[in-house]
Amino acid sequence: MMSDHKNVENRVPPGQTLTEGFPVLHHGTVPYYNDMSKWDLKITGEVEQEVTLSYMEVMNLPRKEYKNDIHCVTTWSKLDNVWEGIPVSEIMKLIKLKDSAKFVMLHGEHGWNTNLPIKDFLSDTSFLGLIHNGERLTPEHGYPLRMVVPHLYFWKSAKWLRGIEFMEKDKPGFWERNGYHMYGDPWKIQRYDFD
Repeated sequence: MMSDHKNVENRVPPGQTLTEGFPVLHHGTVPYYNDMSKWDLKITGEVEQEVTLSYMEVMNLPRKEYKNDIHCVTTWSKLDNVWEGIPVSEIMKLIKLKDSAKFVMLHGEHGWNTNLPIKDFLSDTSFLGLIHNGERLTPEHGYPLRMVVPHLYFWKSAKWLRGIEFMEKDKPGFWERNGYHMYGDPWKIQRYDFD
């Protein structure tokens, strides 16, 4: 059922089309994990001490529910998503940032990555997603963990999250190196590097 929110038109950025589905778009193969004891999440870069969390340590972090709209650079938008995820603030309790940390690189499987200004990573609306609309993420959607940054185009919401690297200087991730915008604000239609 489509959202019955009175201001739907105010929630859909220019050039986007609503979908009820959850399209699957990614580069490369989908990782399937057989042994979660080999999975970890590394927090590296401009931190006083790097941290590696096991799958169980990540799963035991406090969670909360989030509701948001998501917008893909390929022009679909999906409204009224309900997520269960780990607040970024819980990750930040585990580390001490250096003053030099200004940007974040999110690292997924197969060398896939994407960049963010630190303010966007730290936003109260950004989180590490585990469950979408009542169901565990599927491998195609980033199982077991994906970043969710709903105020930017959805490629910034890295699937198969394995690393959070804090950086002093911005640098492009995979899609940014291949022509996508360095920031990706859907309301400013920042799809490509010439936008």
